Amino acid sequence: MDNLPMLIAIAMGYLLGSIPTGLILTRLAGLGDIRNVGSGNIGATNVLRTGNKMLAAATLLLDVAKGAAAVLIAPLLATAIDPTSASELNKVAQFAGLSAFLGHLYPPWLAFRGGKGVATYIGVAAALFWPAGIVFCAAWLVAAATMRYSSLSALIAAIVAPVAAAILSTTGITAMLALMSTLLILKHHANIRRLMNGEEPKIGQKSGSAG
Repeated sequence: MDNLPMLIAIAMGYLLGSIPTGLILTRLAGLGDIRNVGSGNIGATNVLRTGNKMLAAATLLLDVAKGAAAVLIAPLLATAIDPTSASELNKVAQFAGLSAFLGHLYPPWLAFRGGKGVATYIGVAAALFWPAGIVFCAAWLVAAATMRYSSLSALIAAIVAPVAAAILSTTGITAMLALMSTLLILKHHANIRRLMNGEEPKIGQKSGSAG
């Protein structure tokens, strides 16, 4: 396989991931700029702080969908461009997923200040190896139910998912998920600081924790 299918898959993934769904939906709903609300994040957790649960749910689903779509569309594009690329489709899908995740974290339209990637991570992980996506969601839900911190739940899930992939997967995605988890954890640096200082608000509180 030449480099063209991979480059196009990476570009497609990045552009798809960079769509700021939370910002677009809140503006269309007449709620202004979500970056001026709560934590200033463009993700579903912060959209929820507007009080519009349906809008937050839509943001969550669309952020998941764009990660999954990048992974699923990339192999089709690669095959259409170069039919001999069949043996490399798993690699193409992984890089497209990583690019979508990076696009969400660092969208050029928002001066490279995007979301924290939790929902897009789920979409990418589920499309690459669905058990990893299930494990991530399950870990988040258990941690959220017991500790009531959205950010801490995401951090725990990000650690558990690559471990699950290493145990269960034979598709070689563990390194990719580990890289995404590292980036997700780094994007939560402010939350980690607040958790250590006992200042991170719990789920349901009006302000503070970034989603």
